[in-house]
Amino acid sequence: MATATFAAGCFWGVEQRFAALPGVTSTEVGYTGGTTANPSYEQVCSHTTGHAEAVRLVYDPGAISYEELLAAFFGMHDPTQLNRQGPDVGDQYRSAVFFHTPEQETSAKAAVEQLTESGVFKRPIVTQIVAAPEWWRAEEYHQKYFEKHAGFSCRT
Repeated sequence: MATATFAAGCFWGVEQRFAALPGVTSTEVGYTGGTTANPSYEQVCSHTTGHAEAVRLVYDPGAISYEELLAAFFGMHDPTQLNRQGPDVGDQYRSAVFFHTPEQETSAKAAVEQLTESGVFKRPIVTQIVAAPEWWRAEEYHQKYFEKHAGFSCRT
């Protein structure tokens, strides 16, 4: 098993999409990339912690590759939007790959380079590719949010 961490806007929908992929064995939403220890959702939304809403997942590399996870990640959000996704605006909604290994870093950089060269996006990709810092699990009511609240929107 291996771990991957991605930020692509509101973590509720991102978690749901990753959880549906064959080979992803578990998902968890949380906060990472900032400076405040053990932040609350309200603190993250205040734009003072520097954290992103993110999804950490465990996956079976024999069933799904990291490159396939990257393809899903870049397909589920707009990596050209800085600090926002759709109606959700703020640094907590930034696009980021938080790599856990040098191989993940190499793969993420290669994916951005390939997407840039392909011209699939008309604007530059602003996705951050950074080492996975400390992880803070989000409050329980955020975990598997769409399973608990069918039909609810990501707007905060």
